[in-house]
Amino acid sequence: MDAQAPVLPDDFAFGPDPERPGWMRWALREDNRYNSTLGPMWVMQRDDGTVVVRTEPGHLQGNLANNVHGGAILTQVDIALFVCARLNGSLRHGPGVTLELGSHFVGAGKVGVPMDAEVEIIRETGRLLFLRGLVKQQGETVCAFTGTIRKTPAPKSQLAG
Repeated sequence: MDAQAPVLPDDFAFGPDPERPGWMRWALREDNRYNSTLGPMWVMQRDDGTVVVRTEPGHLQGNLANNVHGGAILTQVDIALFVCARLNGSLRHGPGVTLELGSHFVGAGKVGVPMDAEVEIIRETGRLLFLRGLVKQQGETVCAFTGTIRKTPAPKSQLAG
């Protein structure tokens, strides 16, 4: 991860995790929001701009087969899209909205095993971000995904000047 941390809104807690060298903790400051259902999250940004968002799925994220529930995986994917957009400086004027999220589950996620969502921006326009990635556990792909985010536009006062 770059030595200089990105500028994030006050809604986010983001900083080094001394117990996990190379990883940054990522959380909403309000821990009673939906994101907290995944438990703690860690982030790493690679030199090429790819962002990895790690969770450690537990019993709460499991289904009756003791695999990670698909909804928990998609929640991690959706969050990872926005973490990537923020860390790469693409959401400069506020939040965004998920317009599209496509997924292909190709394996079962295991409860109790760290799960990584690796995501990259493949194109950015004035209003849209197109992203893609893979969810992996122990090097095996669990899910492939694509997503489109609509960015919040700059305030009109910034557009005029």
